[in-house]
Amino acid sequence: MSETRQNVAGLAIAVVLVGVFCISINDLLIKQLSGGYPLHQIVFARSSIGILFSLLIVQYEGGWSILRTPNPWLHTVRGVLIVIANMTFFLALAVLPLADATALFFAAPLFITLLSIPVLGEKVGPLRLGVVAVGFAGVIIMQRPWADAGTMDVSRWVLLLPVVAALTYALNQLLTRKLGVSSKASAMAVYIQATFILVSVAFYLLAGDGRYAQEAENPSLVFLLRAWVWPADADLWVLVGLGFNSAIIGYCLSQAYRLADAATVAPFEYVGLPLAVFWGFVVFGDLPVIEVWIGIALILASGLFVFLRERQKARVVARTKIKARY
Repeated sequence: MSETRQNVAGLAIAVVLVGVFCISINDLLIKQLSGGYPLHQIVFARSSIGILFSLLIVQYEGGWSILRTPNPWLHTVRGVLIVIANMTFFLALAVLPLADATALFFAAPLFITLLSIPVLGEKVGPLRLGVVAVGFAGVIIMQRPWADAGTMDVSRWVLLLPVVAALTYALNQLLTRKLGVSSKASAMAVYIQATFILVSVAFYLLAGDGRYAQEAENPSLVFLLRAWVWPADADLWVLVGLGFNSAIIGYCLSQAYRLADAATVAPFEYVGLPLAVFWGFVVFGDLPVIEVWIGIALILASGLFVFLRERQKARVVARTKIKARY
């Protein structure tokens, strides 16, 4: 690897670490706010502020012209996918401990490996498929299918929400690989923030008065359907911080996957797991149960193995190309 490529890879890793840290703060703050505000109000406030910061970065990266895109529909699909990923994950956060929800969400790299076969036409050997199966075994263990539903702390569909988030996030990342070739990171962040705002406004028009919340019993549904309220003074600053944080997340993740391949960047997203355990314990006093620890170990081991194999494969291909030149 040339010195230039090493520098670019190093920058991509630094950027994704900043993004992952901001994600952990984002999840922590949203979990704290989930008891008093509806999800779509939090998302609206966060994205309305976040898009302003994103537009400032657009000016820095080239001006309004970079918002033009030859692939508007693909960007729309990408925006919808990330909205679904975020909202299903946040709904789970209202009920699940941070570590549990985050660990289940880290099935995303496993989905990326499987989906890269039909979407990107990549070949995945039996060894990698076996490792992916081990990771999904960790997801199943965390779901505790052997337990009686009456003894579970949360309903099973809530446990599935982070898995749905992982699947839609994986699809989003595959689209990011394609769109990142022709679009700046700041422009891609603006498209996503705009999608969040539109979806939040739609939720407000349909359920912003809380008309459906009275019939809901599950905390996740109450979080989704609760009526909008004017934020307390202290919470206003939290929402502003969420907006600024959101802009950093959107920019950092898009930029990291533009600068370097997924095999280089993705393993560093796993820093989010120990951060989730840390914040969950420090702020909420939660520690994962044994099934969650086992699931974390299997998901972490399988995900890192898959991406390390991808990185090794990329290095071999690069060396072969260099030799072919000479």
